[in-house]
Amino acid sequence: MASKKLKLQLTRSLIGLSPKQEATVRALGLRHINQVVVHEDTATIRGMIAKVPHVLRVNHEA
Repeated sequence: MASKKLKLQLTRSLIGLSPKQEATVRALGLRHINQVVVHEDTATIRGMIAKVPHVLRVNHEA
């Protein structure tokens, strides 16, 4: 059985974020606005998303 994936898109600029929030977004692999990355749906990734939900769009992939 395939594990679930999350598709993350950076929707807002990193300018104005705290250094910790900016580091979290960069650790997710996002560098540019509208860039999309795919990650496994794990507790670690969910925790990172919870720290910066105002700059991300999250889609659940099948």
